[in-house]
Amino acid sequence: MNRLTTSRGEFELTRFPDDPRERLRAWDAADEYLLRHLDGIDGAPTDLSGAVVVLGDRWGALVTALAGHRPVQITDSFLTQEATRANLGRNGADADAVRLLSTRDTPPDRIDVLLIRVPRSLALLEDQLHRLAPHVHAGTVVVGAGMVTEIHTSTLRLFERILGPTRTSLAAKKARLIFCSPEPGRAVGASPWPLSYALPADAGAVSGLTVVNHAGIFCADRLDVGTRFFLGNLPRRRDPERVVDLGCGNGVVGLAAALANQEAEVTFVDESYQAVASAEATFLANVEAGVVTGKGAEFLVGDGMSGVRAGTVDLVLNNPPFHSQRSTTDATAWRMFTGARAALRRGGELWVIGNRHLGYHVKLRRIFGNCEVVASDPRFVVLRASKR
Repeated sequence: MNRLTTSRGEFELTRFPDDPRERLRAWDAADEYLLRHLDGIDGAPTDLSGAVVVLGDRWGALVTALAGHRPVQITDSFLTQEATRANLGRNGADADAVRLLSTRDTPPDRIDVLLIRVPRSLALLEDQLHRLAPHVHAGTVVVGAGMVTEIHTSTLRLFERILGPTRTSLAAKKARLIFCSPEPGRAVGASPWPLSYALPADAGAVSGLTVVNHAGIFCADRLDVGTRFFLGNLPRRRDPERVVDLGCGNGVVGLAAALANQEAEVTFVDESYQAVASAEATFLANVEAGVVTGKGAEFLVGDGMSGVRAGTVDLVLNNPPFHSQRSTTDATAWRMFTGARAALRRGGELWVIGNRHLGYHVKLRRIFGNCEVVASDPRFVVLRASKR
């Protein structure tokens, strides 16, 4: 646990889940810089008496520090929401004072102060600015924050094009602020998201089918090479009754599983609201096209397999992430692998794709007691572990 010290007090904060092996901080210099700016370190304090919205708060540090002003948090991350709830409770804040929304929810009707932690995905920022623009007014205070490596000329151009005139602060501790003056009513057009396209000819069983990507999805404009390799080496079993596409992204892997067995129940799971919305849109687009039947499809936003009942799954397909915000970590993969083992029936299998250098075979042997290489190339490896 780490302590964030501000003029509003000291706050004990953790990420979610709290992994004692890593002890990664639940805030950074950009959060601190933004809070100091609101306090008036470079001018008058910001009036927070109106409707305050915080977009992209990484682990709830900002809304926990600002809980007394009853902010609304908007995030794409289920883990961020869980971290926020935990941090509010840990610091004695009124959890009911903070409204937690996802990036798929309708924003508040009026926004007087808009605070934005610049996301890694420029597309997600673009989409969210489009969604929020109708709710700001000429007097809305808009302040963005990020590390200098996260704020680029393209970032500033998005603020300028969608909201209004934009400038930046000097850097402090490798963090920078963005100041934007909204000009309501400007003609900026509609958001270009979601993006749909036909999968390429080398995408295995799903070649030529429609994929739908909402903003913020990895490789939203093309099929990434890892997924392409996975699609070419999926299980050929046609008997699994229940399949889980774990960390589903846009859902093309689960779609391939549904094609392989039209009677299977396929569950799509991700901690990203944008990802699960993409998977659902991808699946439904192909149901409407008559490609899949849509029997038993389920779409879950959650922390790995926590929402799947133990001992009920025949097959888990997984492409685990190895980044948590700006940190490289294997904690997510561990949770996914252990959760998959708990959810599988005896004889059920977990199939994983990953970069060769990540050494997932070592983790799988420790968790399952076995691991087999199904396919490999110079960059990727597909592994299979069975629950015995």
